[in-house]
Amino acid sequence: MSTVLPGTEGVPYRPKKGEIPTAPGVYRFRDADRRVLYVGKAKNLRARLSNYFAPLRTLHERTRRMVTTAASVEWTVVANEVEALQLEFTWINEFDPPFNVQFKDDKSYPYLAVTLAEESPRAVVTRNRNIRGAKYFGPYPKVWAVNETLEILLKLFPIRTCKDSDYRRAMASGKPCFAGQIGRCFGPCSGVVTIEEHRENVDRFVSFMQNQDRRIIGELTQRMRSAAAVQDYESAARFRDRLQAATSFFEKSAVVLGEKVDIDVFGIDHDELAAAVQLFIVRGGRIRGVRSWTVDKELDVPLGELVDSVVQNAYGDGEVPPAEVVVPELPDDAEALETWLGTIAGRKVRLRAAQRGDKAALLGTATQNAKQTLMLYKTRRSADFTTRSRALEDIQEALGMADAPLRIECYDVSHLSGTNIVASMVVFEDGLPRKDEYRRFTIPHSTDDTDSLHQVLTRRLAYLKAPDSIGSPIEPTTATATVPATAAGEDAATSSTADGADVPEGETDAAASERRKKFAYRPNLLIVDGGQPQVAAAARALEESGVEGIYLCGIAKRLEEIWTPDGDYPVILPRNSDALFLFQRVRDEAHRFAITHQRQRRKRDMGSVLSEIPGLGPSRVKELLRHFGSVKRLRAASETDISEVKGIGPALAATVHRTLHADGAPAPR
Repeated sequence: MSTVLPGTEGVPYRPKKGEIPTAPGVYRFRDADRRVLYVGKAKNLRARLSNYFAPLRTLHERTRRMVTTAASVEWTVVANEVEALQLEFTWINEFDPPFNVQFKDDKSYPYLAVTLAEESPRAVVTRNRNIRGAKYFGPYPKVWAVNETLEILLKLFPIRTCKDSDYRRAMASGKPCFAGQIGRCFGPCSGVVTIEEHRENVDRFVSFMQNQDRRIIGELTQRMRSAAAVQDYESAARFRDRLQAATSFFEKSAVVLGEKVDIDVFGIDHDELAAAVQLFIVRGGRIRGVRSWTVDKELDVPLGELVDSVVQNAYGDGEVPPAEVVVPELPDDAEALETWLGTIAGRKVRLRAAQRGDKAALLGTATQNAKQTLMLYKTRRSADFTTRSRALEDIQEALGMADAPLRIECYDVSHLSGTNIVASMVVFEDGLPRKDEYRRFTIPHSTDDTDSLHQVLTRRLAYLKAPDSIGSPIEPTTATATVPATAAGEDAATSSTADGADVPEGETDAAASERRKKFAYRPNLLIVDGGQPQVAAAARALEESGVEGIYLCGIAKRLEEIWTPDGDYPVILPRNSDALFLFQRVRDEAHRFAITHQRQRRKRDMGSVLSEIPGLGPSRVKELLRHFGSVKRLRAASETDISEVKGIGPALAATVHRTLHADGAPAPR
């Protein structure tokens, strides 16, 4: 049954109390044009949908935007959770809802296929998954990988590889095809084997690919020795070549799990906007295939829900799952998902989240690969000129700027429990980072993050002249005259080069002058990491400086909202937009640069504190930090724990403990 309900309060279409059934089902949100915006499933429709119709102020910003964009909600009751999962998958593929997870797999992976439905089956490398009656092996990460595998296997099982047209021509003429002439194919056209004997070879090929029994090495070794014993050296040479091929095959596919283990391992790395998936296909304990794809998230779904979507996408196109599927986290409907996978496989399939052991280690490797995939996805996206141009134009439109923000500066503050307060300034020009113009700031005293941002921006804006100098640097003498003493000294001393390395003390006056010129370029847009309070502090610094013509905004990390100084509500950008992607990348770069500087400073500070303790030389300081792994653990350790460190006796341990807990000692890390 499907129902569309008018609303009573809140959003106009809000269902009345008690009208939503408590049975399992699938629901759809539609807009005024009847376009499906979102499809979801639920074990209890009433409980799930009530979450969407809570007071709007309590909803996640993205969920609130989806609910307010929709004009109606409808649901279909089903018998159980498995049917709900199947219907949800069908509707997502049919309607392609914009608020559901959007998969981006632009790769067409190569497979090794054996055309079992043909009279004389052949092995072929293909990306087509729809060959009738074919048996597929893979996918393989690259074409060269599957070609290399086939090259080795043909020495073991020289089955037909020629095109159908070549095969028919050879059979009609009685002359072997080219592969048959050079001994790479013992198909029926070669006259060496019959069609029935060739079929037996194909069956052995398929069986080996499925089981990959290492006993073939022993069998070939025995046959080679037997042939050599009767001086049949030609046969012995053929068995030797096949033995080398078999050995090479097993060497190129190292065992990662037990030789009878067949599993699929999904590694996932995600942030607020996107996710990357890395799938390791393990058969016979060896990684036989690799797939990776990226996901755009319109709603900020949790990992468990993301796993649900990823698994459905991986096996929804007919791919048969193995007996076990390893994921980073079990979704809420794991039992129903297992039943659905079992229906596809024709046997029981177990879904598990590996916590320890070899499978957990393999999951960690897959996750690390997913991290690299996500980073590469972001890098390639940001490097595309068309994408960057579109992002800058969208930012201009969203913030109501007169021109596109060709120069963006972003600021972030980092500290540890109020100590070692530092800030970073990163610069993006034309959507790309300018690392030679990054700057670091040290903040001696501050009440909170907003005060820190106010101080930093006050110091930075002091380098700028009047509005008529937009786009041009000021003279270094003017900069020095207008910068407070703390800014002129600290900022110059902690300015960064290519990736934040402190400028050497012996820097020349000419180099310092050049840095001040770069530091004086006027940005089109200032971004601060934070929401309304941080934006208000930055706006106050901008107003006090007297500098005009610079736009300001902040990005709040949890909801990825863009706040402006005069806005009561945030600017909400589509989660898959290039503009929001650029905002996120700029903010993350500022955070990375700030936290790196803060860690360097506190490491140096703690090293100084420890080195001042009588009896603690550089080697003992290093040994202390190595033993405990972090300063936080060292500070939390007792005198007895400290005395167990190599080279540290009870008396010295007591001194270290007393020093670390004295008034004014560095706070825990």
